[in-house]
Amino acid sequence: MTSIPRLIIAAPQSGAGKTTVATGIIAALAARRCVQPFKCGPDYIDPTYHTRAAGRPSRNLDTWMLPDSAVLELFERACSGADIAVIEGVMGLFDGKTGEDDAGSTARLAKLLRAPVVLVIDAGAVARSAAALVHGFHTFDPDLKLAGVVVNRVAGERHYQIVAEAIEREVGVSVLGYLPRSTEIELPERYLGLVPTVEGAVAGGYFSLLRAACEQTIDLAKLEAIAASAGPIPHPNPLPGGEEVGESPPSLFPSEPIAPHVRIAVARDAAFSFYYEDNLDLLRAWGGEVVEFSPLENEGLPPETSGIYIGGGFPELFAAQLAGNLPLVGAIRSAAAAGMPIYAECGGLMYVGEGISDAEGRRQEMLGLVPAESNMQDSRLSLGYRELRALGPSAVLDAGAVARAHEFHYSRLDSEPAPGEAAYAVNGEGRLDGYRRGSVLASYMHLHFGSSPAIAPRFVATAKAWLR
Repeated sequence: MTSIPRLIIAAPQSGAGKTTVATGIIAALAARRCVQPFKCGPDYIDPTYHTRAAGRPSRNLDTWMLPDSAVLELFERACSGADIAVIEGVMGLFDGKTGEDDAGSTARLAKLLRAPVVLVIDAGAVARSAAALVHGFHTFDPDLKLAGVVVNRVAGERHYQIVAEAIEREVGVSVLGYLPRSTEIELPERYLGLVPTVEGAVAGGYFSLLRAACEQTIDLAKLEAIAASAGPIPHPNPLPGGEEVGESPPSLFPSEPIAPHVRIAVARDAAFSFYYEDNLDLLRAWGGEVVEFSPLENEGLPPETSGIYIGGGFPELFAAQLAGNLPLVGAIRSAAAAGMPIYAECGGLMYVGEGISDAEGRRQEMLGLVPAESNMQDSRLSLGYRELRALGPSAVLDAGAVARAHEFHYSRLDSEPAPGEAAYAVNGEGRLDGYRRGSVLASYMHLHFGSSPAIAPRFVATAKAWLR
């Protein structure tokens, strides 16, 4: 197993500035080394910032959706050719699926990868009390290696000195530097988190500014030394509370390369940008030629398309433009009528549904492939891990298959799917989700294809069968 230098950038809670610090550190290290970035957990936006900073796609590692063996396989594969791995955590360091254990948490991933942790603390309203906070995180889990601290939102040099001296004196953890309180390096946000970089809200100059700030006030040499202190990862890795990894855990990837033999069109633009990069890699590995298209701009599907994948995003912000692209609307409707496999998740569900109504009640007609009416009025956040049971066969799952997924949306459907048309039963919740209609599967749930070795090859095989 790889022994690549690696570290995890975590925080006591959401909003402390993990993404800002992680992105800046990635950019600063990438100026001299090849950095492989990762995001812990099911986030689709933060990795776009890592990718811009590193010049190398950031990937998601999730210890609840994925078996331990899959996490290790994806990590090792992604690190090929890289000099150092930087992993941004999710929420607070010990926050996961529940309050009962660390499943799905940054802490669990750190222990699985044997990675030292650098804690980002928001010092905007504290001074010496920061030492008490760090002390708690340092001692809470003795199996976790808390190796350093970065202080965020510092008011000035004197403020930083008070915080840093207290932490190092009282806790014995090295403080590696800081970022100042500054609107120039704060990232733009909206209701699902940061604004995706694909929308162009963050100019290239921002990354240069953030990199320069980190180079000036964070000790990058100490960070690299912390990353280098991570030893080899045992494989198989029997982490307590996780799966039992046998001598030969099932691989997600084929043992021999498979030449591309079927074309899968992936919707990717400002309206649809929520994808796990490993989902696309797995499709490619099993013989799928991934060809991106823009539902906003392109008037047709890519030539020789045999399957369509429409991910999540913000279609509600571009509903009029999506509805107005009549040539593409007609092309996708024709593909569905011909039985081409179409997989749509979250924002994709909204697009292939009957219509989208925005917060002011303005409605735009969508593709009408499934009877889903999406509404942003009186909406509230639906967020969390879900375990699903497929209620019928589709391009990604066989009937009765159990999969783990993540749900993350503000829109709501005007009515729930009927039992005969639902895609999934949500285990433990007594509700249904998504739609199956003909060759179309559309759901709010985001599947990570690494959660099961069967998903990616099934999608490719289904598209190939349709082509025949």
